[in-house]
Amino acid sequence: MTAIDPSLLLSQRQVAQRETGKSSLGKDDFLKILIAQLQHQDPLNPMEDREFISQMANFSSLEQMVNMSNMMSKFIETQTGTSEKLTGTLDALQKLIQQQSAPSLAQYSEWIGKTVTWDEKSGVVQAVVQKGTDIWLELEQGETVLASRVTKVSQ
Repeated sequence: MTAIDPSLLLSQRQVAQRETGKSSLGKDDFLKILIAQLQHQDPLNPMEDREFISQMANFSSLEQMVNMSNMMSKFIETQTGTSEKLTGTLDALQKLIQQQSAPSLAQYSEWIGKTVTWDEKSGVVQAVVQKGTDIWLELEQGETVLASRVTKVSQ
């Protein structure tokens, strides 16, 4: 008995893929088809009015859907930009709230001449200095201490 070469079986056959142009038709393609249909119609049996009106209605619907799709894309882009602007505004507001809620230099100026205690040390406040967002106390002994470390203020 003769053996059959498996490469000759239909299940092993490679089917060539046919490639075409675009995967979808746009309104320009639809209009071209309609014009070609009108140009090549049988003069003895022309396209009926209803068919032509139906195709024009389809074309109009296609055009409206394309326009709506474009408008939705623009709307989404606008919303994305607005969202980014709102995020920036929110960040600025949060920073402002943090600055407003942070104790100010004027509040700590009341400590000048008073004794402050921190980490089991104490000293009399000579001046109050702001460096960035931090408030530092300068003491009579020449030391400086971060105001947030103070645990007690007394006369």
